[in-house]
Amino acid sequence: MSYLDDGLTLKSWLATTDHKRIAILYAVSITLFFFLGGAAATLMRLELATPAGDLVSDTTYNKLFTAHGVIMVWLFLIPSIPAVLGNFLIPLMIGARDLAFPRLNLLSWYLYVAGGTIVLAALVLGGVDTGWTFYTPYSTMFSNTWVTVTLMGVFVTGFSSILTGLNFIVTVHTLRTRGMGWFKLPLFVWAVYATSIILVLATPVLAITTLLLAAERLWQIGVFDPAYGGDPLLFQHLFWFYSHPAVYIMVLPAMGVVSEIVPCFARQHIFGYRFMAYAILGIASIGFLVWGHHMFVSGQSLAASMAFSVLSFLVAIPSAIKVFNWTATLYKGSIHFDAPMLYALGFVGLFTIGGLTGLFLASLALDVHLTDTYFVVSHFHYIMVGGSVMAYFGGLHFWWPKITGRMYSDIWARIAAVLIFLGFNLTFFPQYLLGVEGMPRRYHTYPPEFQVLNLFSSAGAVVLATGYLLPLFYLAWSLRPGGRLAGDNPFHAAGLEWRTSSPPPTHNFDHPPEPPKEVYGYDPADPARIPA
Repeated sequence: MSYLDDGLTLKSWLATTDHKRIAILYAVSITLFFFLGGAAATLMRLELATPAGDLVSDTTYNKLFTAHGVIMVWLFLIPSIPAVLGNFLIPLMIGARDLAFPRLNLLSWYLYVAGGTIVLAALVLGGVDTGWTFYTPYSTMFSNTWVTVTLMGVFVTGFSSILTGLNFIVTVHTLRTRGMGWFKLPLFVWAVYATSIILVLATPVLAITTLLLAAERLWQIGVFDPAYGGDPLLFQHLFWFYSHPAVYIMVLPAMGVVSEIVPCFARQHIFGYRFMAYAILGIASIGFLVWGHHMFVSGQSLAASMAFSVLSFLVAIPSAIKVFNWTATLYKGSIHFDAPMLYALGFVGLFTIGGLTGLFLASLALDVHLTDTYFVVSHFHYIMVGGSVMAYFGGLHFWWPKITGRMYSDIWARIAAVLIFLGFNLTFFPQYLLGVEGMPRRYHTYPPEFQVLNLFSSAGAVVLATGYLLPLFYLAWSLRPGGRLAGDNPFHAAGLEWRTSSPPPTHNFDHPPEPPKEVYGYDPADPARIPA
């Protein structure tokens, strides 16, 4: 009996401790938040199609980009791959029956839903206008919107992340099947493990920062408020000490997904497996040391800025190792351009552009000109949306047959992947040019000379939204009675998760599986998938 048939009542789902069902609960929740955040972005792009603020007021626009940022960062991007794909796959990939703490896993989902509900309540009551970064002193001294309630929502959601990370760390250490050493782990497990360490170490800093900010608003205790002897820059240091590692919370799992897809559809061993694993740990480690590059224009010392600049260039090295190794894996491979592979290749291209433009912002002189322009917006979205979201969709398509036991339409999935890639570039590449020309971000009106590029960006957003909506329909259609069934391993993929039925039974494996002799033992002569 598959995990989907093990109790069909609502109570059986809401009280489940099965990691696979909890992954489905997360998937439904984050999909809702993804489209809510996307709706806010759509309204912003409609506003920016014309120079005058003729659709929404300046106050409403401020609340829109704050809602978009808060929802997308904390309620979609951070939990998406770890909480959905990680929850479902980690036990299967290491040959375990479940995560180490099943009840804690369910609690983490309830905390996530509670935090998201609090954030939505703040938006319904009137919204927040501070931006997703909540910069002081505006957020403590001047804003009269629902800042404190939103901070509490983020605070509660942070505990969900901590519990999830703790669960993954203990699971990987203690529940690997017999014979599975560290260097027989799939790179997706390495990536989620490194991400979990960041979650456990960095998220408490965000938690205490949000509490201090809320206390500042309520009781004027003088931590960040200069009127009471506080220092606004202290908030930036604390916030970015968490939020820059949070970038890697979003990107490292995406790199893990791509590291599973590329060798499968190239029918090749992953190039430089150990270097890839060490690069993951390197990114996670150096990521804690570069928060100050967000503060080059804040007045910090030149020596500190130079140190953070060098470290920001340094973190590009392990990232480049991964891109080079994916490229080397493709070399002389028998490449199959199925939908998961299109998403993975899209990730590699967009992440590379985003990473290279990050080096512009790590350069002190260039950053002075580009800070707080649309160049920063574009760079961030190339990494987060072009990177993490592309990888999430790629992973969803790759493991969909394993999760549901059904096959989707590969033609429609390819169309959606191409639309997302083209729509994304049409949306965000013009914003690089806008930033270089000096258009500030977070403005709802702008000089007429910027309108053409903004029109391109808004048109691209329509294409991008179409690409994001398509999977809702063809993935849902694949679940209909009579839909095409998937075999246990339709892509002829390596990995323990493909050795059990599709969808898996509640207990995952009838007998403890033996790890493969090679982590990515692909044969170029083996087909990438069963013909339709």
